[in-house]
Amino acid sequence: MEKYYTRACNFYHGQLAKKLIKNKLAFPLCGKNEIAFDKLEIFIRNKNKIKTKIIHISKISTLNKKLKPSVKRSIENIIKKRKNFLKKVSFSKTSIMGILNLTPDSFSDGGKFNNKKNSIKHVRNLIESGADIIDIGGESTRPGSKTIHPKMEWRRIEFMVKNFKKRFKNTCVSVDTRKFEVIQKAIKYDVDLINDVSGFNYNNLSLSLVNKFRKSKVLHHMQGSPSTMQINPKYKNVLLDIYDFFETQIKKFKYKNTIIDPGIGFGKNLKHNLSLISKISLFHSLGFPILVGTSRKRFINQIAGKYDSEERIGGTLSSILYLLSQGVQIFRVHNVREIKQGILVFKKILDEK
Repeated sequence: MEKYYTRACNFYHGQLAKKLIKNKLAFPLCGKNEIAFDKLEIFIRNKNKIKTKIIHISKISTLNKKLKPSVKRSIENIIKKRKNFLKKVSFSKTSIMGILNLTPDSFSDGGKFNNKKNSIKHVRNLIESGADIIDIGGESTRPGSKTIHPKMEWRRIEFMVKNFKKRFKNTCVSVDTRKFEVIQKAIKYDVDLINDVSGFNYNNLSLSLVNKFRKSKVLHHMQGSPSTMQINPKYKNVLLDIYDFFETQIKKFKYKNTIIDPGIGFGKNLKHNLSLISKISLFHSLGFPILVGTSRKRFINQIAGKYDSEERIGGTLSSILYLLSQGVQIFRVHNVREIKQGILVFKKILDEK
């Protein structure tokens, strides 16, 4: 049985985008007039065989009777404005999710912010530097990391979760966890977002919880577990396989207040990561905001080689600016100020086009 996928492509930005949309020569992306597209890449998948073709939007009416309805449904999702379901966060603008790792063993900043004073100072710095969301994590999910007990994970993040709204009431707070027990405790303190790297597959009770309490969530993709995910990951087609995963999981949510994250580096090799980044716009056809985390990831080292650096700001920023040009709404980063600066300059240049 054939399945069809539609990717918006050939993007325009700034004044040119607005002009093309006004003259009905291009469609707006996610309801935003400052980014437009006039071509579609269509994937036709039949078991393991995949065909692709690129068409101009003016040619949609010429598609065959089986393909046309699917493409039209996808376009409806691609062009519609994303509903703002997070406090103080607009999906019509670019948002930054700042990272607070309260772990001794995270791959780049383990142990730096584990005491109360340092964690509060770091959150304040992230917010002042431009973070719209703070993502609090108590378990490292770096490649090869081991699972820790929920009690230990909660112990690490308890102070910040309990006190976040008292100290930073105007900032959205996310909890980065796959543990049912941790999600259950975090919900009591009115966290805004649950960011589960397992895609709510680690424990089915987690899915029940977010449905019961109508919690907003990040639907993240990971192949395997942190301890095994980088041991020869394989896909039939990484782009379409992850699309299918999102489509299946979204149906399990009673409330569609969902952000999707393809999980760069989570069970993906270099080729997989580059395929996802280069064709990230496919996921707009699901109709949800997209979050991507490329910050300090290993694929940067794999490309840069001897030009690698400790914080990998250059590689992080270059990937983010490309993703931004494809309409990605949220970026999860360590170096908030530098990324915020790069986004502001890049967007200003785009707006002048």
